[in-house]
Amino acid sequence: MKRVVVGLSGGVDSSVAAYLLQEQGYEVIGLFMKNWHDDSVTISNECPWLEDSNDALLVAEKLGIPFQTVDLSEEYKEKIVDYMFNEYEQGRTPNPDVLCNREIKFDVFMKIALSLGADYVATGHYCRKGTIENEEGETYQLLAGKDGNKDQSYFLCQLSQEQLSKALFPIGELTKPEVREIAAKLDLITADKKDSQGLCFIGKVRLPDFLQQKLQPKEGIIIEVASEADVFNTIETEFPSQEAAFAYQSRKRDYSDQLSKVVGKHQGAHYFTKGQRKGLNVGGTKEALFVIETDVEKNIIYTGQGSNHPGLLKKALYIKNDEVHWVREDLALQSNQTMDVMARIRYRQELQEATLHQFEEGMYVVFKEPQSAITEGQFVAWHKEDEVLGSGVIS
Repeated sequence: MKRVVVGLSGGVDSSVAAYLLQEQGYEVIGLFMKNWHDDSVTISNECPWLEDSNDALLVAEKLGIPFQTVDLSEEYKEKIVDYMFNEYEQGRTPNPDVLCNREIKFDVFMKIALSLGADYVATGHYCRKGTIENEEGETYQLLAGKDGNKDQSYFLCQLSQEQLSKALFPIGELTKPEVREIAAKLDLITADKKDSQGLCFIGKVRLPDFLQQKLQPKEGIIIEVASEADVFNTIETEFPSQEAAFAYQSRKRDYSDQLSKVVGKHQGAHYFTKGQRKGLNVGGTKEALFVIETDVEKNIIYTGQGSNHPGLLKKALYIKNDEVHWVREDLALQSNQTMDVMARIRYRQELQEATLHQFEEGMYVVFKEPQSAITEGQFVAWHKEDEVLGSGVIS
């Protein structure tokens, strides 16, 4: 009998995942990951992880499976929290959820599971795993979940073949309503529980409050850049190479000498991210102001009016070679090769037509249509149909 460890989070998805694995004849063990307990940054005095671990325990009791809690907060702080602060300080916007899966759930947690004699680790993600048999053995596919509304394959876009070989996603074939229905039939305490919002570890913490604990406020100016500023005029230049042309399209624009005016003050450029609209507290503009660029060195936020402001739009992005990751290692591009794909630059974005161009130093993802708020530090993931082939950190 194969043994599988389920990461029980205290939510409905992982509860039903555990039940389905039991039905499939696995020996199931439930583990709750305690990832965070720095009371200095929780907003209220409620303690979400206590409530969640209690719900996880009740689910395990109901299903009659062994249960224990593992404290991963040390690894968490080092691999996720410190990384986040470091990224924000540099004016990048990290994606802790993608990282949490790569570094915690399918690494630290997986090692604990394997040390308990598990053959597999299972989670309540809405995605599926495919297997291709070939002469060399098996190649694993990361596939979108059946529920188009809830597909979470994006969050797993950094997993490796090794990690996928040991992963199971029992609810990938189901829709959220079907999952809730199963939980209700089994009378599980999590059946009607709301989906957790916010970062995968901080629970009830608002991001700016969290950042303010570690990154000191520093007053700076908010500048509005006119949409007719010269920097947006595309000059028909001849580029020496395709690579140079893409580098130009994906560059960080310099607004320092552009047609602009000071419209307000902020408490620290590192609290803001491209495409952000809330929290600027600047009124009196005809259309809403959006952040089009942040300069953490000079502590300036550049903004523009309206969601179609040219400062938000770009057709290309760059990924350094060491941050290009292929889930399907067998399909990785060699230098000067290209591949047509469908790609997204954030969770829940509709897939966009794009072409990957691999060069000596790194890869450009060039979109058919300009994309809004391509943000450094976030992940771009590329697909063929419903399979995630790879991903990379936008640089």
